[in-house]
Amino acid sequence: MFFKFGWKKNLKMVISRNSTIWPARLALIFVLFFPLITSGQEKTGQVRVEKPAYKVTVNAVTLAVTVQDSRGRYINNLEEADFIIYENGEKKTITYFQHDETAPLSLTVLLDVSGSMALDNKFEECRQALRILAEKVLSPSDEVALLVFADGEVEVAAGHSTDKKAFLAALDEEEAYGKTALNDAVAASPQYAIRAKNEKRALLLITDGLENDSQTSPEQAMDIARRVEVPIYVIGYKIPRAEEILARHKKSVSQTPTGIIQTLDLFAAATGGRAFFLNNMEELLASMYEIKREQSHQYIIGYTSYREDDRYRRLLVITRKGNYRIRTRQGY
Repeated sequence: MFFKFGWKKNLKMVISRNSTIWPARLALIFVLFFPLITSGQEKTGQVRVEKPAYKVTVNAVTLAVTVQDSRGRYINNLEEADFIIYENGEKKTITYFQHDETAPLSLTVLLDVSGSMALDNKFEECRQALRILAEKVLSPSDEVALLVFADGEVEVAAGHSTDKKAFLAALDEEEAYGKTALNDAVAASPQYAIRAKNEKRALLLITDGLENDSQTSPEQAMDIARRVEVPIYVIGYKIPRAEEILARHKKSVSQTPTGIIQTLDLFAAATGGRAFFLNNMEELLASMYEIKREQSHQYIIGYTSYREDDRYRRLLVITRKGNYRIRTRQGY
């Protein structure tokens, strides 16, 4: 089954349509009405004064948290009491805590199939690496889905399943073509990834970073993506360094190899994921093993947020012990 997100037509319509089915973002809206102000029995000609209603949105917020020491080793012995969460500087009470290294993963692969990926054998090497990911890196209980993007559309080529055959069959059918709407794809795809059944979820973006067809800016895409509770892992594969290649494919004259890396880093950091910038198959395969390894070590921590407006909330997670490096999404 195929779903297409037509970003060229109406970006807001796509976002609002899908946002109603996020299972991990439970929002209960309570509208509190105050009684009318009266004194005893109402008199003839007395004006009834009614206070305006207001709403408080109650969100169950879930964070995927990675903890490492100064040498990059994963820390697995922390308990719920060892963590402190702040939202906009206000300490929150942890309502959910889970850390299970054997828990299954739901991985959504977002693969760039635009024309520039055909250069330098990038697409074929990524295809080979993804086959190994499905067959050898992921466990039998892990589920995987394949999203592909080119020419302003994101297509679900294979839905989430523990049966890797559909993923591999869809992967074999793909070809590199068309333009690259990278920012639009990053904005759209987390809303599909959040539908996966497993508690541990991740989005794996594989791209050469070229952008020439999006309606959204990198900042807009990041703002949308970080509101969804799915970390984005980015593999920037064989990012073009030669200006003549960039000139043929880029949309903006300001797009440079450094700018591409900064944008991809932005997507990963904002959502609590991680970015890899690679140039050969050996590194590509190593990064996939590392992503799977990191996911097995993650903590899933939840709390309740009471909101009276839609302003951005900054998030901070710290531990009571150890001088650890903590990675999670920056806010929502």
